Amino acid sequence: MQQRIFGLENEYGLIFSPNGKIYLPMEKVLGYIFEGLIPNSWPSNAFLVNGARFYQDTGCHPEYSTPECDNILDLVIHDKAGERLLEACLPAAEERLREEGLSGEIYIFKNNTDSLGNTYGCHENYLMRRDVDFWKVTEQLIPFFVTRQIYSGAGKVLKVSGKPQYFISQRAQHIHEKTSSSTTSSRSIINTRDEPHADAEKYRRLHIIVGDSNMSEYATYLKVGTATLVLSMIEAGFSVAGMELEDPVKAIREISRDPTLNKKVKLDDGRQMTAIEIQRVYVKRATEFLDAQAHDPVLDDVLTKWVSVLDRLEEDPMQLVHEVDWVMKKHLIQSYTEKKDCGWDDPRVFLLDLQFHDVKRTRGLYYLMENRGMAVRVVEEEAVQRAMSVPPQTTRAKVRGDFIRFARAKNRSYTVDWTYLKLNGYWEETILCMDPFSAVNRRVEELLSQVSGARMYR
Repeated sequence: MQQRIFGLENEYGLIFSPNGKIYLPMEKVLGYIFEGLIPNSWPSNAFLVNGARFYQDTGCHPEYSTPECDNILDLVIHDKAGERLLEACLPAAEERLREEGLSGEIYIFKNNTDSLGNTYGCHENYLMRRDVDFWKVTEQLIPFFVTRQIYSGAGKVLKVSGKPQYFISQRAQHIHEKTSSSTTSSRSIINTRDEPHADAEKYRRLHIIVGDSNMSEYATYLKVGTATLVLSMIEAGFSVAGMELEDPVKAIREISRDPTLNKKVKLDDGRQMTAIEIQRVYVKRATEFLDAQAHDPVLDDVLTKWVSVLDRLEEDPMQLVHEVDWVMKKHLIQSYTEKKDCGWDDPRVFLLDLQFHDVKRTRGLYYLMENRGMAVRVVEEEAVQRAMSVPPQTTRAKVRGDFIRFARAKNRSYTVDWTYLKLNGYWEETILCMDPFSAVNRRVEELLSQVSGARMYR
């Protein structure tokens, strides 16, 4: 089976809660957060020593793009490392505010909507083969992504006609197209932007913008793992025929509005199926695919977890109270309303919804649940802490991260992007790094050796 490169981009919500009546532009708050991650680099975006990219996205959202990963567990680790890096910036950023007489707390949320109804994304990137028909692949993927929310949704309380209603997915209500090149004006299930950051004759990028940001490591693992498995089987010719939805945008919204998972959506051929039934069609084909050829053993684990999750969702979604974000949050809110004898329209319910996504581990409700053993982990915290400063060791990210670490240690100005590196000034040469699977680059090694030698003999 062909290797694959994965990446996740998470846009974070940002709030400054002042002590007193103070107005402070969010750009300034974000600037102090940037100072903690990228000294002397604000306001430009920048790459970090772990190979990841951190920058300001539209709407003053901090965005963290993981380094290139070539296995699913590494991706989960580096996604969590992004949370930890932002969390680690909070004390210094708040101190900088206090130095200016602006005391208060900064909140960073790994979610997808704000109180005004705006949305910001979690984008998934999968390197895929150029020689397969992209449009045939997308047609087969769309029903999968429409229904995947039943185990990857983050959950959201929204008011509908003045009454609170619980939705499975935060992003579903903001999707308007099947496919589109835009990520804002006409958000789609599959984004067609073709930026492979690799050899464009061999690869293209599958850019998915329909998914929610997950606090649960288990949900992230399953979200990316199942997508990888389905993409791999379609690329290998194991097609999924006859599952086209009559109206995918309508279907994704209808599924999101039904936490009982009983809603049937209409297919092109007139049949009606639930999200679980549609997912089982993909499971059956994925099983046949794995049985037919050698593959990464991780995919066996993904398939096992996928089947288990669908079985439990069918029996009773609340069985997944330790694994799936929307179920965890629903259970949390139900328990709270019963304890406080209040309705779902209570303002505290909307606050709970938001606090579930707080990345500060001593404050965020997800992490309070995790600390009590109420959230399943799939990676070790030690690995997450290491990933804050160490890039994946088997992809191009290692070349980039090591280069940045070297340049900073030598106090040298540098320019970096996904596919190139450059030391500014002496030996000013742009070195292309087009192979995302390569953790070594001979020309970069020569350059660093030259610079070190020149320093030695000055």
